[in-house]
Amino acid sequence: MPPMAKEKAGSMTPKAIGNAIKAKGLQKLRWYCQMCQKQCRDENGFKCHCLSESHQRQMLVFADNPNKFMDDYSETFEADFLEMIKHRFSEKRIKANDAYKEFIADRHHQHMNSTVWQTLTDFVIYLGRSGKCKVDQTPKGWFITYINRDPEVIARREMIAKNERMKQADEDLAQKAIDAQIKLAKQAEAEGGGIQRSEATDLLRNEDDESKVALAISKPSIKKTTVQPQGMAFSSSGGSETKKAGEKRKISAMEEMAMKHEREKDKKARKDYWLTEGIVVKVMSKDVCGGEYYKRKGVVRRVEDKYTGIVKMLDDSIKIKIDQDQLETVIPNPKGLVKIVNGAYRDATATVKSLDVDNFSVNLELRDGAYRGKSVQAEYEDVCKLHQADE
Repeated sequence: MPPMAKEKAGSMTPKAIGNAIKAKGLQKLRWYCQMCQKQCRDENGFKCHCLSESHQRQMLVFADNPNKFMDDYSETFEADFLEMIKHRFSEKRIKANDAYKEFIADRHHQHMNSTVWQTLTDFVIYLGRSGKCKVDQTPKGWFITYINRDPEVIARREMIAKNERMKQADEDLAQKAIDAQIKLAKQAEAEGGGIQRSEATDLLRNEDDESKVALAISKPSIKKTTVQPQGMAFSSSGGSETKKAGEKRKISAMEEMAMKHEREKDKKARKDYWLTEGIVVKVMSKDVCGGEYYKRKGVVRRVEDKYTGIVKMLDDSIKIKIDQDQLETVIPNPKGLVKIVNGAYRDATATVKSLDVDNFSVNLELRDGAYRGKSVQAEYEDVCKLHQADE
């Protein structure tokens, strides 16, 4: 049998197939030799490999400059890991252990046991301290969020933020112009020189107010004389004007435009999260600490991932991590200070003027910037009491 045929037949023997099946997939890391890049299947195989001549030669090379090898392996592991989460998860918040499992799915990856980090926790803490990832520890384990520092990405974000600021500035100027025009219109109306709007009305007359029409015919021309019904005045142009007593003033076009602008602004600024630092909230879930803090108030000291807050309880100063679904806003008495946590004027501070209990809303006077002194109305869940230092 020719040598080539013999080799081909040997590759299809049951033993060769068994070895291929065993070699497929991941093996235990403690039986992997990074210097020789060889994976052993069991402890006995790893022991035999360590006693081999090739391994001994590699270890002599390693002994000449161990720090260089460790640094190179660590840099390779870190670079490959960050590259993987950048393309696989982008800037999403993910569990560190899930990301590591994704990384080691490639059996040719750089192994952690050849780096300066002994455990995954040490590596995650290093990523957080070096500013390459945002890390946080929860009862479910460590979570990481990749921080993309690519110059192109940063430039694109700055451009988007700049456009948003310019758009917001234009909206603020438009809102100020509309408010000024409404103020002038109301002032003119209060002084008696208000804008009168003509309306189309039905021409109705009663049976009792029957009009009489007399025609005087003469040779040169025909003259028509009309007796007007009571309550109706005809003009020479054929138009008519009516005014019903006690009729409610209709919204002007300027006011309607302002209301439409407010609705669009509210829709754009409304989010499904509302927690912010410095507000007073009330615990409304009995699942928090076994119901110990049910209906007790605290101050939001820090917000994590937009939906979770670190709340410091007012009565015992204990800090608790609570989801926003387990909290509700607190409304102070009139003249109290609040923060608008959702809607058109999100993040603005305001003073409570009055409460509308029937409509579950509160009348506010804004205190910030261009809107200072403006009166607005907001629902209970869109405003929350601000914590005062002396409380």
